[in-house]
Amino acid sequence: MALTLQVTDEDRQIAWLAALAIAIHILESGIPSPLPGIKPGLANIVTLLVLFRFGWRYAAWVSGLRVLAGSLLLGTFMSPTFFLSLAGAVASIAAMGLLWLLPRDWFGVYGFSILAAVCHICAQLYIAWLLFIPHTMILKLLPILITAGIIFGIVNAIITLSIQERLREPCV
Repeated sequence: MALTLQVTDEDRQIAWLAALAIAIHILESGIPSPLPGIKPGLANIVTLLVLFRFGWRYAAWVSGLRVLAGSLLLGTFMSPTFFLSLAGAVASIAAMGLLWLLPRDWFGVYGFSILAAVCHICAQLYIAWLLFIPHTMILKLLPILITAGIIFGIVNAIITLSIQERLREPCV
């Protein structure tokens, strides 16, 4: 007896978006960073698009798949980079999940993007402190990292809204 799956157009769109997020994740890994932990997080634009187009569960799936597949393709699976990326993804998707429970008109793309970026960087800093650099001096990076998170959260929200406008699809 053969198992057959019914694949919908929505499934195909989500798969393409997940592949795009993985590709962006891989490309972004080659961008040099002036300070460890400061990256624009461009793959998170795809997560935001999925969130507002298909919902939180699909966004969580795309985010998790991006971290796992990206680390396998980059050869960083189970490395410090993987754990930092995973912590950031879990924190940001959890924060977006909490916002998702609130009325939609309370927070827009900007609110989701900024909160996700700040939670992402805070989780990464916490894991770096917990596992790799257990010294309180690492906390001196927090203001710089949060500022970068806010800036990149705003930039990613602008790009997300621009893409949504071009797609002419309403947000959830």
